Amino acid sequence: HVQLEESGGGLVQAGDTLTLACVAPGVTFIDYVMAWFRQAPEKESKGFVAAISWTGATTYYADSVKGRFTISRENAKNTAYLEMNNLKLDDTAVYYCAAAQGADGVRSEAQYHYWGQGTQVTVSS
Repeated sequence: HVQLEESGGGLVQAGDTLTLACVAPGVTFIDYVMAWFRQAPEKESKGFVAAISWTGATTYYADSVKGRFTISRENAKNTAYLEMNNLKLDDTAVYYCAAAQGADGVRSEAQYHYWGQGTQVTVSS
């Protein structure tokens, strides 16, 4: 069983930078594709934000965050990160870390078997 622990959320102003972290203790971290999803207040489902392959060689981004967000990982620390730059009001959401062993359909919520509890990011004007 994989437990994921997110941290780093908070209240920031538009244009600010925030970095989220996701730790998966006690597992062989390199076995998992890691991703971030988010759920905005008015949305009923989570939306894909970014994903990163096992070694970090390949990354994937939603169009809405491309060029502003960067996903990375440190396998020696069992940790994945999401650096969010130039935050916008529309980035306000609960951000979830997710892990999957396969790389098919990395943008699909259904592909991920393990999820964190979420961390709130609120962007104010």
